[in-house]
Amino acid sequence: MTPQIEAFYDVITGTFTYVVHAGAGSACAVIDPVLDFDPKSGRTSTESAERVVAFVREHGLRVVWLLETHAHADHLSAAHYLKDVLGGKIAIGASIRIVQSAFKRIFNLGDELPTDGRQFDHLFSDDEHFSIGELGGEALHVPGHTPADMAYRIGDAVFVGDTLFMPDLGSARCDFPGGDAHALYKSVRKLLTLPPDTRLCMCHDYPPPSREPCWQTTVAEQRRDNIHLNDAVSAEQFVAMRTARDRTLGMPTLILPAIQINIRAGALPEPEENGVRYLKIPLNAF
Repeated sequence: MTPQIEAFYDVITGTFTYVVHAGAGSACAVIDPVLDFDPKSGRTSTESAERVVAFVREHGLRVVWLLETHAHADHLSAAHYLKDVLGGKIAIGASIRIVQSAFKRIFNLGDELPTDGRQFDHLFSDDEHFSIGELGGEALHVPGHTPADMAYRIGDAVFVGDTLFMPDLGSARCDFPGGDAHALYKSVRKLLTLPPDTRLCMCHDYPPPSREPCWQTTVAEQRRDNIHLNDAVSAEQFVAMRTARDRTLGMPTLILPAIQINIRAGALPEPEENGVRYLKIPLNAF
């Protein structure tokens, strides 16, 4: 069955959130939901998430999955909020344990952060199959950007997370803890062996002034036109390019708050005795 896909674009973080369903009244999955965050004031809000809530309710959909492609560094996840409002299971790849362990050390989180993935309702293994009502899904482990990246194949569409960008933008960075350009090349080639007309749904787009944000491309278009990972680019060429490029990049604006929230499946830290929640800022750690 061909899934119906509704894409929501967050201009501030360049993130696409998806609702994937089989039509009005059906089960659905929400992929990579955004919790709004103002780094200047430290305030969170749910404006982006409420757009998803409104669409789900308008079409009588039933949320069964809240799928994270990875622990994002560029936006906070609204999965925990949406679970409270709409239900569903929060899921991510099983290798999130590696990411939790790495950032537990960086943020010195101690016993407050178990690193067995228990914050999530389900941890996917590679090639694991799941269902969204009448729709069938498959979780694909695609490490490289982080060790825990997953892509989700649902019908003729694959939600690729931060493996690929639109062809004119190329690929995601690989210099976060546990990132690996060699692994990303292998992951992308795994995706690009799918049928040429397979739809590839981006997690992000940062469009140049010449075009509007785009969320969908195909395997054939990526193999032909991707500036970093087309069929003419060897593994050695990609790794050299990606490594050199990553050395020039600054950290994402929201990496420090985002990672602390996202390795907790979108849950905010517990309030302290004064009723206020706090995040940590490790100095000189990156």
